[in-house]
Amino acid sequence: MSNLTRSTILSALAAILIATLCGSAAAQQHITGTLPDGATYVIDVPPIWNGTLLLYSHGYVVPGSANPAMDVGDPITGGYMLAAGYALAGSSYATTGWAVQQAIPDQIATLDVFQTDVGTPITTIAWGHSLGGMITAGLVQEYPDRFNAALPMCGVLAGGVGIWNGSLDAAFAFNTLVAGGSLQVVDITNPDQNLTNAEEVLAGAAATPQGQARVALTAALGDLPGWFDPTSPEPAHNDYAAQIANQFLWLSEVDFPFQFALRAELEARAGGNPSWTTGVNYEEQLKHSVDYAEVRALYAAAGLSLEADLATLQNAQQIQADPSAVAYLSEYIIYNGQLPFPVLTLHTVGDGLVPVEDENAYHRVVDEARDSSMLRQTFVHRAGHCAFTPAETITALQTLDLRLTTGRWQDLKAHDLNHEADLLGSGYNVYINGDSLVPTPPAFLKFEPLPFLRIYDAFTQ
Repeated sequence: MSNLTRSTILSALAAILIATLCGSAAAQQHITGTLPDGATYVIDVPPIWNGTLLLYSHGYVVPGSANPAMDVGDPITGGYMLAAGYALAGSSYATTGWAVQQAIPDQIATLDVFQTDVGTPITTIAWGHSLGGMITAGLVQEYPDRFNAALPMCGVLAGGVGIWNGSLDAAFAFNTLVAGGSLQVVDITNPDQNLTNAEEVLAGAAATPQGQARVALTAALGDLPGWFDPTSPEPAHNDYAAQIANQFLWLSEVDFPFQFALRAELEARAGGNPSWTTGVNYEEQLKHSVDYAEVRALYAAAGLSLEADLATLQNAQQIQADPSAVAYLSEYIIYNGQLPFPVLTLHTVGDGLVPVEDENAYHRVVDEARDSSMLRQTFVHRAGHCAFTPAETITALQTLDLRLTTGRWQDLKAHDLNHEADLLGSGYNVYINGDSLVPTPPAFLKFEPLPFLRIYDAFTQ
């Protein structure tokens, strides 16, 4: 379905919700404009503003795609927040792709516009999805005086260097063990053809037990979950056939475009390759992966030697990073863990684009900075990247707002969060699945992610 059709359906539903909750959707103030660098912005203010501004940072936009300004992740959530008295704002960023360098100043400039055109907020909360979750955490770090709290959702909270190193590990293993070294994993000169070649090799690997085992090792080095469809139940822990089938979907539909094509956009920004395999012990990496048991089982079933393949990886020509490119990606951005105010994160456990282990990396650096009292992390038992219901998103935001109001964290147990989300009603407990809204109960759970495999932050660089 086209984005236009999906947007039309959701906007219509949002209009109904807003009209129901606050009487007149047309009464809100809607402001748009363009920043000096070409980024656009959008601001929505309800008829009765409660003094809190929510600054939304959107996720990665593939170069060549439309890049409109956004001030909320979905219109159902936006309708609720406007009806509750919150103002919304956000920018498009001046560029697409890995636009952290442009996004952070553009978001601050949008705050400045809001202050001029609307007024000074009493409270400002940063929130965002995916790359926008990373930008949200970046705003916390770079401009702590402009915010009171933050809600990074499904965010790249391991930082730019760590997440791209993890992506390279997976691509390096696939290229070495499955593609016979035929692909470009760094210094990519023809992204479209490179991705096409990778997809063809992946499709061939799916046809044999040996190919499946080696793809499982690829997935494990990137910590990909064995769960893909947000509307399906999680496969059993030992259902390795279902898990590898889901990992093929993650790789072909989501991860390979970043690993074998979109990396070129990052390299152009950074002026070279910011990732490396030198010094990586792949046997140790695998032992700490969430997919370790699956890999061992599939290698045994295929009659392959896992130890021999790991040795092949270890003895292959390793990839060195360009120091200046690492410096660029460190600036845009890695984290120092310093939290001057409350931060609540939200992540699905079955995220194959930004693995849930990113949350462990962020928790670790915040602990190192001795600011763990400011951080709380919540998890949703569902597959998918940013696959939250509006009810779950609203509940997380209300929990963060309650922390600001009371000065202490409350109602963070999974049972309490699910109860609060359920009270919002059936209109918000839905998963947006293409052109349909699937009734979906809240699925907060108690969860502790495994360690992130390629830690790189202010304390470990």
